Amino acid sequence: MTTTPTPAPSGRSGTHREWASGGITFAGVLMTVMGVFTILEGIVALSKDDVFYQRIGDYIFKFNLSGWGWIHLILGIVVLVTGIGLLKGAVWARFAGVFLASLAVIVHFFWLPYQPLWGLVAIAIAVFVIWALCTDWDTTRT
Repeated sequence: MTTTPTPAPSGRSGTHREWASGGITFAGVLMTVMGVFTILEGIVALSKDDVFYQRIGDYIFKFNLSGWGWIHLILGIVVLVTGIGLLKGAVWARFAGVFLASLAVIVHFFWLPYQPLWGLVAIAIAVFVIWALCTDWDTTRT
């Protein structure tokens, strides 16, 4: 006896739903890892011991390193908690994840003169997280 698969309510295939669900899980993992890395960036910027951040060029957005350290430390903690919430399936974490990933894009854009390569990688990760959390939104609302 063969059964035909029932289409998803939005007309999307079940495979798309599963893939989007996997994307949300991956976004949760990425947010957790990004939170840890951002915390480490903040600690390094605050310690000012062995690591030296050299600003590249004359950039209009100038903050002192301690200010950047606190920004990264606080943002990293909140992103880490949100990533863990995403992995647990919390609905609030999906909304917070989109907001925090957007904020991370802005913060890492301003951080580009200090760490250009990592800033671009962090922006790319945050853009993927935004996309993954906004994909197939209707399945979580029902």
